[in-house]
Amino acid sequence: MSNLLQDSPIPLYLQLADILRDRIGRREWATGSCIPTLEALAAEFQVARITVRQAVQLLTKEGLLAPRRGLGTVVVRAADNPNTVVMKTSLRSLAAMYESTSAEMLTFDESHRKPPATPESGTLGDSYVFMRRQHFTEGQPYAVISLYLLHDIFQRAPDDFRSRAVIPTLMAMKSVRIDRAYQTMSIGSADAEAARLLRVRAGSPVANVMRVFLDSKGLILYYADVIYRGDWVRWEIELQP
Repeated sequence: MSNLLQDSPIPLYLQLADILRDRIGRREWATGSCIPTLEALAAEFQVARITVRQAVQLLTKEGLLAPRRGLGTVVVRAADNPNTVVMKTSLRSLAAMYESTSAEMLTFDESHRKPPATPESGTLGDSYVFMRRQHFTEGQPYAVISLYLLHDIFQRAPDDFRSRAVIPTLMAMKSVRIDRAYQTMSIGSADAEAARLLRVRAGSPVANVMRVFLDSKGLILYYADVIYRGDWVRWEIELQP
């Protein structure tokens, strides 16, 4: 059965190239081995032979494949392993991860807007500061964060919150106590803007995370919507016995 989405805005040959690239990266096709013929791949993915040829030509330009007279198309090198950002489930580990990466401010707004939180998420404060940031590791973007920080907390260290990662800055404040922190995750696909910021193709898999910090009275101190590159993030979740 084909894994390609016929109604996707992403051309079929690009979808197919991603699948073939993944097979090479997972060593399903070892370096030096021949990939299946164009006819065999066309039959497997239920597409035209020209679509397969375009995908193979793209991977050839990337240096992953090469034609060999009398053999066919050969894998000449493995796909580069993507950078990996390990997402832990403890708040301190999460803070340490953001401390070790860099960020660029995209939007800053002190107009006292409020997060799009539901009543079940917690109690909203009077006003919040909105920040939207693009986060990087080794010079490459791995996440886009849209966050709301309670205005009263922001005013206690405005320069730090503007220039440093918010979570470690928040946790270092002795005047702030986070009583509860939770997050929910869903798998989705990158829209045009997210794809541009994360430097992936539109429709690529992403992890969407909603993150909330509350005080002892249930007041929302911090609310964030985060989009992570699906191919760069690895979640490590410890299962309780």
